[in-house]
Amino acid sequence: MMKFSIESFFIIIALIIMSCSLAVIFSESTIHSIIYLVLSFLTCSVFLFILECEFFALLFLIIYVGAIAVLFLFVIMMLDLKILPRNKSTNLKYTMFGIFVGLNFFYFVDQTFNAYYESNPYVDNVLIPNIHINYFNEDEISEIAVIGQILYTQYVLQFLIAGVLLTLAVIGVCVLTLNPRGIKQKKF
Repeated sequence: MMKFSIESFFIIIALIIMSCSLAVIFSESTIHSIIYLVLSFLTCSVFLFILECEFFALLFLIIYVGAIAVLFLFVIMMLDLKILPRNKSTNLKYTMFGIFVGLNFFYFVDQTFNAYYESNPYVDNVLIPNIHINYFNEDEISEIAVIGQILYTQYVLQFLIAGVLLTLAVIGVCVLTLNPRGIKQKKF
């Protein structure tokens, strides 16, 4: 039986992120591109949860998936975009340019990492516990619990107002997309 290590799980998640990112670029439909973008953000969030960065993982979920990707989806649905035919010769030109820029970027990043980060004392212990210490009671709690305590005690009014505003924005988008009389809209 093969041993399943955390490094192999990282590699699997990284491959999923890369394939979803490529699918965002090369997808024919804009709706499918947004769905692949959401899947890419979700797997990045899983990646951050594994690294025990719960706060940043939840920020990815709330900001990127919950706000930006849904906003893109609403805009695309309201614009009612169709699939346009692609010109193969211009795609090849842009693809070659993108590969050239990407390889140069990775080369310079690799050179920078090799120059400045040659020795890593944490190679054997990658998953360092991410614990916040409450010095008043000397309890150890995670950073999500600390953020929850702050949000629901000191900033509860601001949190509720932000929730009401986001709900009104969703209702406003739904009302704007309705066509109650069945009027044919002019296509530009």
